[in-house]
Formats: sequence, C-alpha cells, structure tokens
Amino acid sequence: MRNMKKPFKHKKDKSGKPEKRGKPGKKFGHRGKAAPAPHRERVESTRVVGVIAKGTGETWILQSTNKRERGDYLLHVKGRFTPEVGQIALAEKTHSQKWRAREAKLVEILGDINSPRAVSMIAIATNDIPMDFPKEAVDEANAAQPVTLEGRVDLRQIPLVTIDGADARDFDDAVFAEPNGDGWHLMVAIADVSHYVKPNSALDKAAYERGNSTYFPDRVVPMLPEALSNELCSLKPNVDRACMAVHLWLDKEGELTKWEFVRGVMKSHARLTYEQAQAAHDGHPDDTTRPLPDSVLKNLYGAFRCLLDARGKRGTLELDLPERKVAITDGKVTSISVRERLDSHRLIEEFMITANVAAAAQLENKSGICLYRVHDRPSEEKLAALRDFLDSIGISLVPPKQLHPRFLTQILQNAANTEHAQVVNEVMLRSQSQAIYSPENVGHFGLALAKYAHFTSPIRRYADLIVHRGLIRACKLGDDGLSEREIEKLQDIADHISGTERRSSSAEREATDRFITLFMADRVGSVFAARISGVTRFGLFARLNETGADGIIPMNSLPDDYYFHDEKRQALVGKRTKKTYQLAQPLMVRLAMADRLTGSMSLTIAEAGDTDEAGGKETKGESRANSKKYPQNRRHKRR
Repeated sequence: MRNMKKPFKHKKDKSGKPEKRGKPGKKFGHRGKAAPAPHRERVESTRVVGVIAKGTGETWILQSTNKRERGDYLLHVKGRFTPEVGQIALAEKTHSQKWRAREAKLVEILGDINSPRAVSMIAIATNDIPMDFPKEAVDEANAAQPVTLEGRVDLRQIPLVTIDGADARDFDDAVFAEPNGDGWHLMVAIADVSHYVKPNSALDKAAYERGNSTYFPDRVVPMLPEALSNELCSLKPNVDRACMAVHLWLDKEGELTKWEFVRGVMKSHARLTYEQAQAAHDGHPDDTTRPLPDSVLKNLYGAFRCLLDARGKRGTLELDLPERKVAITDGKVTSISVRERLDSHRLIEEFMITANVAAAAQLENKSGICLYRVHDRPSEEKLAALRDFLDSIGISLVPPKQLHPRFLTQILQNAANTEHAQVVNEVMLRSQSQAIYSPENVGHFGLALAKYAHFTSPIRRYADLIVHRGLIRACKLGDDGLSEREIEKLQDIADHISGTERRSSSAEREATDRFITLFMADRVGSVFAARISGVTRFGLFARLNETGADGIIPMNSLPDDYYFHDEKRQALVGKRTKKTYQLAQPLMVRLAMADRLTGSMSLTIAEAGDTDEAGGKETKGESRANSKKYPQNRRHKRR
C-alpha cells in the first residue's frame, strides 16, 4: 500500500481562520525585517501572442510565440478583422472545457511575421508593455515650455558635456570635473524631469504605469512622450535646459567628502560618444572634440582615475559579462558582436555611482525618506550552489560569514585567463540576489556601498523621478517635491517599479534572442565552437563562441547512453560510458533548428567525422533503438 502523507494544515486561531505568522502589518522574509520588495508569484497572463495560420475549413489557428507554451489556439475572429496567414496577433485566452482545444479571441493584429517590426512587437505584446500614451499625457508634454532662470542657479558657463552611445536617443546626464587642492570637484547635471512631470498628473500616471523605458535593438519604448524625452528633457548641446545638479567633492583618495544639490539651468558644451571621448583622450580628437579646451577631458579622466582607486579599495564585485550588440540594416540582422567597453564607459559609470551615493546620503540625512536601490547578499542556497560549482573546477570560496564582494572579484580575476572565465562570471551572476527598489535600506552588496539610490536617469526610470522629488522636498528646492501621498505609498511604488524593471528586462532579452535566432536561421546545419552554459535533467544548454547565441541540446540527442544529472557537479554522466558533460566544458555543436516563431534554437553535439549532410542526427532506426534501450531519453523527448 502506498505510503500516504497527511496534508499540511495551518493552525487556526479562535475564529477558525488560519493563523497568521509574524506581526500584523509586516511582510517577513528579509533578515527578519519587513521585506523591502517581496517577489510576487508569476501570474499566468490571460493574453497570448502568436502567428495566424489557417485551420480546417473556415477556421483560424493562432500559433503561440511563447517558447514555454506548446500547442495552438483555435482563434475566434470578429467581423471587424480580416486576418491573413503569417500575421502576428494579440488574442485573449477564453475558458474552454478540458476536452476541447484551447481557444482565444482576436484582440489586435500587430503586423506581419516577416516585417522588420515583428521581433520587437512580439516582445512588447508578450510582456504587456504599454505602447501608446494617453492623449492627456501627450497634450501635457506638448504644452511644456523651456524654463527661465527664475529661482534657479545659472550653470551655463560651466563646460558640462554629455557622453553617450552613438545610438543614444536621449541625453539626460552631463559631467564636469576640475582639480580641488589634492582632490577633485565634480559636477553631475541631470535633466530636471520633475519640473515637467508633476505628481498625479496624466504624465505622471503614464510614467508610473511604464516604470521605465524599454530598449530594443531597433527601437525604444520610452517612459515619457518624445516632446520631453527627446526634447525638453534631453540635454542637447548649445541649448538651455532645466537641470538638477550635484556638486561633489572628493579627497585625494577618491572618497566623497561633501556634496550640494542645486536646481539650475545648464547648457551642454558638446554631445560626445564614448568612442569620441576615448579617442580624444588618447590623442586623436575630431571636429567635435577639438574645439573643447584640453582641460575638459583631461580633468574628467583625472577624476575618473581617482574614483577608480577608491572603487578598488572598496572591493566591488567586478563581473565581466560581454554585452551582445545586434546590428540591423533595412530591417535585417547584419551582425552580432560584443559591445566594446572603453574607459569612457567606466568614467560615466563612476560619476553616476558617486552622484547616486550622494543622493541617498542627502535624503537619509535630511529627511530619512529615500527610495533606495538595494542589492542584498547572496542567499545561503545560492552560495551553496556556487561553492559546489567552484569546487568542481578546483576553486575555493570563503565561508559565508566572511563573504565580501572583493573575494568574489579575486576569484573572477584568477579565472580571467582560463577556459572557465566566461562561465565563472555567469555562475557568479546567477548566485547574486536581484537588485530591487525599497524604502528600507540593506545596502548594495555588489557595489560594496552602505547606501545607494538611483538619481541619474529620471528621463527613463520612475525611481529616479521619485528621488528627485525627494531631494526637492528635503533641500527645499521648490514646491513640487515628494507628496505626502507618495511617502505613504513608497513601498507600493518600490514593488511596482521593481516589477516593471523585470518586465522590461524580460522583453529586452526575448527580443535579443529572437534577433539572434533570425540571424542564425540561415545557418542551420553548420558546426560551431561552443561551451556548455547550463546543465539540467532534460539536457544541456550551450552558448556559441562566435555570436553568444544560446541553444538547447536535448537529452535524447546525446550520444548513445543513459545519462544521470549530477546536480552538485553540474554535469550529465553516462551510465555505461561514464562520458561526462559538465558546465563550462568546450564542445563542437551543430545547429539543428532555429525556430523563428519562438526565438529558440536546438543543437546537437558534432562528433568527430560528423558531416553537414548527417546534420549530427541519428538515423530513424538508431533513434528508435535508443528509445527502447534508454527509456529516460524517450521520456524527456515527450516533455
């Protein structure tokens, strides 16, 4: 007889209701304190995005683009729609009886699957990212006017410059530096978005709903209408712009000694790209950088080196994760490359971090009310998994109580010139807690900072807009500061924008994966050098060295054997042959399938002597025999 366990039952209070644990009004689970931003359970969406196909007779089918969702939907079409095969559509799932096919009601036709807009549109619709602004918000943005000097500090003579990517569509931060005794005086000026986006206005509600801008290789879904994001709140060169600026004073060790926030009017003296700034600093100016006084870039890099020394002493976590750059020309993906990281990138990063630290400190000191950007220590479970992986490649990890980001960085530096470098970085990243927004401060583990807030991008992050309003209130810089209602709802705001950030990250990853799949679709059958990037009980994940593309190697495609999943070693081990496939192991793979619909790729292991004609696949007879001999592999094939 089967051993049946009794179901778990909650204790009940005197009223017969389940007993609540913890104190009333508190959300527990974060070091015994109120959790700053609890992760909510994933709620299944009632909407589905797919490609329209013809069914039997007069019926239509919707083929889901979600790689986690198998099967088609019977699509109900209203009279106002004229569907065509190959169109991308957004539909609402309808409840149907279990014995019937899944059904959905057509809501909107988004375009053609072969259209250049298709990839981003699928990601936008799948993740429910708002595309169109309400008319009231657009009207408010269009009615906005440039500011005057009244009540503001005149900063127009300070040679502030913006340094952004060549493809940047908005410029919301400008920088300046000059020597100050043994140390440095820095200035970071940020677009004064709070002047135009008032609490509870139509613009504010639209920005809150989006939470942040979302970036794709071919477009941006902005947090604010273009009249603000690309005009009045964009620090274009040689035009007056409203700004929130912070003066920062560093000692010779790069430590922040004091700061001052002001509300002013600035004028950018140049719009530079990262490449232009780096080339000019290296002695190769162009028509944009040549007119600037030599001291402008010289001082910026001098202050940067000072900040870099302080960062090193602080001991931050220095992950090296190359960012993939998707190049698109005339709607087609022309290349996938690694985005180059220059000192100019790090310069801007260090200036922004310093300004963010000052913002958190100012709010904490002045009002005690701050929307922090927090990054907690890794959990014990994740540290245990990291330790097991590092042990498998001969690297030791300090005990949890001694853990500091500098020790993790030392591991990364030691692995930098080995075959394990990339995967050690990736596993280290997976071991980290997720950074979130919270009114409760637990510090920023990765940056090794006791307090940190987002101040430098209110044009694209709602969190920064809240911090600006908090500073206006705390420093008495106007009557449009943080409202009492916002203070009361700060935890709800933190939870919401932490969620919208995850939503945008998911959409951006999905779009990049789909663009890469489109790029690889014409190379099915080709063999590539790769490295195992994930090990699961149903197969392996591999990352191609050339493009950084990820694909799955299903269990049933592995060479003839029964494979066990060794979770501790992060490996699959053959029962008979003892052949082992382990995380970070290099191997040659063949691209077996690139699914344009879902953006997923399937790989097979290319054995010695394997040819393109064979495609790395077994014959039907071999596959059938292996399924009988190794039922585990057949079971995984059905899943």
